[in-house]
Amino acid sequence: MSIQPVDVAYTAVATAENGRDGRVASDDGKLDVTVNPPKEMGGSGAGTNPEQLFAAGYSACFQGALGVVARREKVDVSGSRVTAKVGIGKTPDGAFGLKVEITASIPSVDAATARDLVDKAHQVCPYSNATRGNIEVSLSVD
Repeated sequence: MSIQPVDVAYTAVATAENGRDGRVASDDGKLDVTVNPPKEMGGSGAGTNPEQLFAAGYSACFQGALGVVARREKVDVSGSRVTAKVGIGKTPDGAFGLKVEITASIPSVDAATARDLVDKAHQVCPYSNATRGNIEVSLSVD
């Protein structure tokens, strides 16, 4: 798979201090959060964590891609929701890896149409394109 050039329209900038047990802030001040490892990983769980931030970004991005596809297909997806579950754990070689489950709810269409829209959104979404072939991403419709 070759890397496709991108004509960048916007660049987000964020800086982390003290890694997974510190703070992350955007350069414009719109995002400024404390990060802590979750209790399941031995942390305090007091703040958010990178996996929650990734899930938030991925779900919002996928929802946007779903809207793009729906407009192209002339399908109404109002009232739809996208949930991203991001898991972290050890890989067989001892490194850490991620696993993502995307679930879309599109109450305005039948199950087959919803599945088709989700599959097409997965081809459009920048997060899906960035992770494709690197981590396991599963798609479902409820």
